[in-house]
Amino acid sequence: MIQIKIFAFNPLGTNCIVVWDDGGDTCAVADPGIWRDEEAAELDAFLQENSLTPDAILLTHGHFDHVWGVAALVRKRGCPVYMHPADGRTAHLGTALFPQLSLGRDVERFDFIPLTDGRTLEAGGLSWEVIATPGHSPGSVSFYCADGGVLLSGDTLLSGSIGRSDLEGGDYDALIHSVMDRLMGLPGEVEVIPGHGPATTIGREAMTNPFLIPFNEPDTDWWNDDPLSLDGR
Repeated sequence: MIQIKIFAFNPLGTNCIVVWDDGGDTCAVADPGIWRDEEAAELDAFLQENSLTPDAILLTHGHFDHVWGVAALVRKRGCPVYMHPADGRTAHLGTALFPQLSLGRDVERFDFIPLTDGRTLEAGGLSWEVIATPGHSPGSVSFYCADGGVLLSGDTLLSGSIGRSDLEGGDYDALIHSVMDRLMGLPGEVEVIPGHGPATTIGREAMTNPFLIPFNEPDTDWWNDDPLSLDGR
C-alpha cells in the first residue's frame, strides 16, 4: 500500500512529497524544495524515524522552489535525480527566473537522468508512469502510480486551479492541453497531490475546477456516469 508524507517547504510553500510502499525501506522524494537548514533537518528526522532511504528524487519540473534542495540531498543520500531535459535551462536559471523576489538563496546545479513521456520508473518500491504535461514549464511532468491511485501533478494541476504560465517557457494553451488531454482521462478517484496546496482528486477537479469548466468534458465512463456531471447526465 502506498504511503505518503507531505512537507510544505520554503517561502512559496512547495510540497516536498515522500512516497513509499508500506513495509518497504526505500522511498522516493518528489520536489525537495528545501530552503532552510531546519527544513532539511525535518526531512532527515522523518526518514530516520521511519527507517527510509531515498532511492530516487523525482522532479515534476525545474522551477527553483521545487529543486532548491536537490544538490544537498544528492550529496547526503547519493540517489539519482530524474527530470525532463526540457527543463534543464529552467533549473539552471534558478531564482533568476523570478527576479521580482529577493529570496537570498540560489539553486546549486545538479546532474539528472532525463525522463521521457510514457516511461515507467521504479522508485520507492512503487511503479510510476511519466506523463509529459508541459505548459507550466517546458519540461513539466506528472508521475502516476496506478496501483496506488496517486498522481503527483507538480504545478500543472492544483486544487481548484492550474499552474501559472506567464514565466519563461510557460504556454497556456499547452497547459490546458496537458490537463484536459493527459490528466482528466485518469480514473476520477485518483488522488492528486499538487506542487502547492492541498490534495484533491481527478473527479473533483474535472467537475469543479473553474479553470477547466469552459472546456469540453472528458470522454470517460466515470464522468458520463456521474450524476453530478455538468451537463446534468
